[in-house]
Amino acid sequence: MSRTQVGIVGAGPAGLTLAHLLHREGIESVVIEDRSREHVEARIRAGVLEQRTADLLVEAGVGGRMQREGIVHDGIEVQFDGERHRIAFDELTGKSIVIYGQTEVVKDLIEARLESGRPLLFEVADVSVSELETGRPRLGFTHAGARQELECDVIAGCDGFHGVCRPSIPAGVLAEFSREYPFGWLGILAAVAPSVEELVYSAHERGFALLSLRTPELSRYYIQCAPDEDLSLWPDEKIWAELQLRVGREGWTLEEGPILEKGVTGMRSYVAEPMQYGRLFLAGDAAHIVPPTGAKGLNLAVGDVRLLAETIVDWYRSGDDAVLESYSAECLRRVWRAEHFSWWMTHMLHRNDEDDEFGRKLQVAQLRYLTTSEAAATSLAENYVGIERV
Repeated sequence: MSRTQVGIVGAGPAGLTLAHLLHREGIESVVIEDRSREHVEARIRAGVLEQRTADLLVEAGVGGRMQREGIVHDGIEVQFDGERHRIAFDELTGKSIVIYGQTEVVKDLIEARLESGRPLLFEVADVSVSELETGRPRLGFTHAGARQELECDVIAGCDGFHGVCRPSIPAGVLAEFSREYPFGWLGILAAVAPSVEELVYSAHERGFALLSLRTPELSRYYIQCAPDEDLSLWPDEKIWAELQLRVGREGWTLEEGPILEKGVTGMRSYVAEPMQYGRLFLAGDAAHIVPPTGAKGLNLAVGDVRLLAETIVDWYRSGDDAVLESYSAECLRRVWRAEHFSWWMTHMLHRNDEDDEFGRKLQVAQLRYLTTSEAAATSLAENYVGIERV
């Protein structure tokens, strides 16, 4: 049996950021991932970084490429009734966001991990966590055909919603809260220069649409659809036609181009409480899911492991187990704030077939209030760029 201080399950943004923060504090860790490096580095995910997330990457020494290639946005635009209204983050909060794909964040973190010489194992199988209530939890897995077992001080479950860590917590310990939404997003990545300078959120009678971007040459667009939408019914020309309808406005043109990728993402909210059991600590999608409307998923994951790293460092320095016990409660305050914001954004912007005309009139009233009240706009801006403490 081998030994490490912290065993980390999952080499996504949460696991890799945690490993890097611990390494900078001289704390050993082993990171394991069931997918290949190529798969992990190719996954298309979120692309909006809160300023606090971007600042952390820079402070941790892994934000150089993001500073060079990321696109700083000082606001977003909200469109309804054929009009666009800008929410100026910089003027309302003094903060901004950075457009930089999660895939790029992961590439930067993997490079930093490999440079550190610390273990990062891809394509592991048969992962298990055990002895969680003891001071020496164990992490088991198979790698390169050999079974390995690690004795750890702490295990971090950063292995996503379908990972093994959360289900390893005994029945009856966790309270789970969830909400399924009756719609999803059909997302495309297109090889065409973005037609907008900032993100555009459009509430349209045909359904929601979002104009985003990845680079000056790549655009990322979404349209509301059924959660189980059949992609075969959406040839490229139909997607572009629907986008034109939902985001079009007089005097402005949405440029079209080759669609490189397309996919459908269902939308749900989910929280598991508490986010720890014994010496197992959950972070990111292993503990919570948010609909993507509020751009919170990646940022919540990084916020979790920032706190978890601080907690583990304080625990090693103090030797006081009570330090570890504070992690879940502090995380969940921020998680539930983000859950509410994401839920609110989702309901305000999406067409729900269950809503009658009264419900749709309420949506428009909320949008008009948002775009005419500085107080309402400030509330959205504050949540979007990231609240420091809750």
